[in-house]
Amino acid sequence: MNRLNEALPSLDAYVDLFSQGSLPVLRRTARDLAGMREQEGRVNGKQITQVILGDPLMTLRVLSHLETHRRQAQNHAITTIDRAVMMIGITPFFRQFEDLPTIEDALADTPAALIGVLGVIGRARRAAHYAREWAIIRHDLDVEEITIAALLHDTADILCWAFAPALTAKAYAMQRADASLRSAAVQREVFGFSANEIQLALAKKWQLPELLIHLMDESSASNPRVRTVALANALARHNAKGWGNAAIPDDLTAIQSLLKLNREQLIRRLAIPEEDAIRLMPAPEDTSEADAEPPARPD
Repeated sequence: MNRLNEALPSLDAYVDLFSQGSLPVLRRTARDLAGMREQEGRVNGKQITQVILGDPLMTLRVLSHLETHRRQAQNHAITTIDRAVMMIGITPFFRQFEDLPTIEDALADTPAALIGVLGVIGRARRAAHYAREWAIIRHDLDVEEITIAALLHDTADILCWAFAPALTAKAYAMQRADASLRSAAVQREVFGFSANEIQLALAKKWQLPELLIHLMDESSASNPRVRTVALANALARHNAKGWGNAAIPDDLTAIQSLLKLNREQLIRRLAIPEEDAIRLMPAPEDTSEADAEPPARPD
């Protein structure tokens, strides 16, 4: 795996770099699927789907494979993993996704980058959980689409750790030094582009379904479905180290507006620890002056 030490001049250059070779997956994913292959006759699509959805890189591989091998008679894109597995078939699936390369092997010589990758994957899982819960609250027409878009939203961040660990570590260090810096601004300074811009370019290159690309496009945040995905990823990013991040109150306000919940209801749904919940509750309005008796009028 080639390592990048300076910013590239264009989005196409990043897409070409990140598209080199076969996309690696988590070692646990490869191991679990290999175990299922040995018991193929007793495995169903739901079990395979659960393994895939635990790994954004494997999810990306499956959707990209299906879209690039779409049959002429198939006139609509497959946007969820359960449908993808059903469309491929269990035996062809195991034949297609055999001997998968792993991210742990690819980054064996750079443990700090591996830690970074695993951190982003954990964050992606948390974002997918939030997005799923909020899509259910909103009675979204297809909860699974929202879940997958949230899971894949930060794939570019994973690939930046894998292909450009020094640059990615620099971006994270800048934000640690100044918590007021926004992620997109730091990414543009270090990489020349935001992670979301790189992400969308990659999604188009890998021929992901247009609907999923739209759901990951933060420039369309006026759409409630897109906003669900964006806010889920923002909250997962900001609470990665706990609930003390200065951006979290603004996140909660935006989520309240999206879900039509008050702060107390949202805090309860997010299972925020009590000591943090107290701090994140809005201050009660000061009614002492309003309740006080007006001064006596002078004679």
